[in-house]
Amino acid sequence: MAYAALTTARLGFRAAALVGADAITASASEIDLLRSAGVDVRIVPLGQGPVFQNLETGLGRVQTCVEPGETLPVVALPPAWADVPAWMVVPVADEIGPGWAAAIPAGVRLVLGWQGLLRTLVAGRRSGRKLPSRGPLVERADLIGVSRADLAPETSFDELNAVLRPGTRLVVTNGLDGGIAFEAGDRGPADQVAYRAVPSTQADPTGAGDVLLAALVAAWLDRGAPPDEPGPTADDLRWAAAAAGLVVEGVGLPAVPDRASVLARLALIASKE
Repeated sequence: MAYAALTTARLGFRAAALVGADAITASASEIDLLRSAGVDVRIVPLGQGPVFQNLETGLGRVQTCVEPGETLPVVALPPAWADVPAWMVVPVADEIGPGWAAAIPAGVRLVLGWQGLLRTLVAGRRSGRKLPSRGPLVERADLIGVSRADLAPETSFDELNAVLRPGTRLVVTNGLDGGIAFEAGDRGPADQVAYRAVPSTQADPTGAGDVLLAALVAAWLDRGAPPDEPGPTADDLRWAAAAAGLVVEGVGLPAVPDRASVLARLALIASKE
């Protein structure tokens, strides 16, 4: 959530964030950083939030669950939050239950970070994978993002398509290899658009997927696209890849780029092409 909300704000849009947090997280510097960027942060108190230990290796990330945390209860939301063009739901530990699908206002574009719903979490063990399935949030989503690293290696696009509502757009990211977006269809994946990763020096991959999704929403808002417009376009994906490429060059939430940084990176790439 934090990466998505801060990206939205730093790219020039109003942002709000509902955060389930225990006492330690509620007073963390990351919350202060969100507020200083103009994000309207609302805290939902939890007895225990999720805690992970991430170890980056030459073969990818090894993630251990320290504490799976509690489920975020469905709470009343400020009336102003109903009058927005898009919501992003970005769980990290399957903490957002199916009841939230009905709480999201009708007519609002829902963008879902899928990987948080695909983890099996047991304290003291490495995070496992769940098979992708269609639940209320997946059914409600208009745009879904997921990392290839959070899927079993043999998972095909046809298998992913089978659990999506026709018309939903899925972006499958693959780190330095870029990724692919497609629209779920009755006859299989349609309108596939591949994108290349923007060259970057990777220091910390945390949050890259959430930054990419938030940047895609920003690109859609920039174009004034209607909620039912197909997307993302190749230009949207290039813009979002630039944002994701920038965040991995720093460490943690402060590395989230602003609009000027993304534009400068795209201009630099264009000058070399």
